[in-house]
Amino acid sequence: MESSCLSSTGSIVKRSSFTILLVFLFACSIFSSTEAYDALDPKGNITIKWDIKNWIPDGYVAVVTIYNFQKYRHIQAPGWTLGWTWAKKEVIWSMWGGQTIEQGDCSMFEGSIPHCCKKDPTVVDLLPGTPLNQQIANCCKGGVLNSNAASSFQLSVGDAGTTNKTVQVPKNFTLKAPGSGYTCGPAKIVRPTKFLTSDKRRVTQAFMTWNVTCTWSQSQHEPVAVRTTKKTLGAMSIEIG
Repeated sequence: MESSCLSSTGSIVKRSSFTILLVFLFACSIFSSTEAYDALDPKGNITIKWDIKNWIPDGYVAVVTIYNFQKYRHIQAPGWTLGWTWAKKEVIWSMWGGQTIEQGDCSMFEGSIPHCCKKDPTVVDLLPGTPLNQQIANCCKGGVLNSNAASSFQLSVGDAGTTNKTVQVPKNFTLKAPGSGYTCGPAKIVRPTKFLTSDKRRVTQAFMTWNVTCTWSQSQHEPVAVRTTKKTLGAMSIEIG
């Protein structure tokens, strides 16, 4: 009888210890996997600013600028990769200072063929030494982006609407620098950007501007296998408890 009680007590103690261990691991995983949080630079982020500067017959011309507002994180070679999903059936007619990695299916077009027809284009920076007629300011660094620096490209977008009321902002923005780690929020329409001309005697204004904020977190930077293991441990601790 006494032996049976001691055995049961030992089993309970082992079970409790195991549960405490798993709960501890689960708590650690929650702490280390806080979404979109960088303990080294909690207010740092990468902001993507999209400025419509001109209207064309079926859309607009915009300058997209990626600002690195992080104190310690730099984007090294092979550089940043920016993606999004169009809200409608937009196409990219042409680009300067950047290019999409795939053209997509443009077979429906005759004559002028778009630069990209994909619903979810992915853009990369051009390399140093790119011909001047393909460059714009802050481009062509191979995607390298240091702290407190900017990288830009320009694109001509068709089938997009030609007024502030008919243009729809893209969605599902993604940023790789060069791997995972960044989470991007939705595009938010903000006050139009103002630009000072090169002679500093005139100020112009974008027709429409929206911003996207991307933040870095350790959990997004971790390999998928690690994130899966943490989720499994968390589920086990809850189940055993």
